Amino acid sequence: MRVLLLILITLVVLSSASAARAATEVVDIQVIRGAALEALGLSGTRSRAMVDSALRLQPCAAPLQATPTGPRTVEVRCTDAPGWRLFVPVRVVREAQVVVLTRPVSAGTTITADDVEVRRQRVHGGAAYAEPSTVIGMTATQGLASGAALGDNVLSTGPLLQRGDPVILVSRAGGIEVRMAGRSLGRAAPGDTVSVENLGSRRIVRGRLIGEGTVEVGS
Repeated sequence: MRVLLLILITLVVLSSASAARAATEVVDIQVIRGAALEALGLSGTRSRAMVDSALRLQPCAAPLQATPTGPRTVEVRCTDAPGWRLFVPVRVVREAQVVVLTRPVSAGTTITADDVEVRRQRVHGGAAYAEPSTVIGMTATQGLASGAALGDNVLSTGPLLQRGDPVILVSRAGGIEVRMAGRSLGRAAPGDTVSVENLGSRRIVRGRLIGEGTVEVGS
């Protein structure tokens, strides 16, 4: 009888200890983060899945299910009963081989081979060029710092018109083309609209930069 009582006490103690362990066990937050990144194809990158380290969720015997719900959000689910689900925001950091400046340049600078190199770095916003030959001869449309990635958003394929530059004003009407001397009142890249002064009439009009130093204005 005494032996049976000891066995029962031992079983109760072991059962209580097992229940206590089950109550304190939580899923590893890194597992949730890894599942979210893998769902977006970002494993091995510097992207971060934003999960609070203080979060305590019960362990999941089955593999976690991770489904993208947007370009930067993943739903991570535990399918065990009673189960749980969590929407994980992801801070995406993409890296690529891009053309960057080796020195600062000012607006209007024509890019040369000595100004650029290819470097692997984070890519933000618009796409950057990957081949140095693509940017050589292009013009910076704004001041740029050393290390800046070069793309269409900061480069122009033609010379940049500066404020005060002399221009030829071209007006076309009824098959007749008239050319006049003018002066730029702003900065512009080819295709941009800019204010110009007609030096003959002193009128200020707006026109489109259609070539080097040539602005097309209305009749």
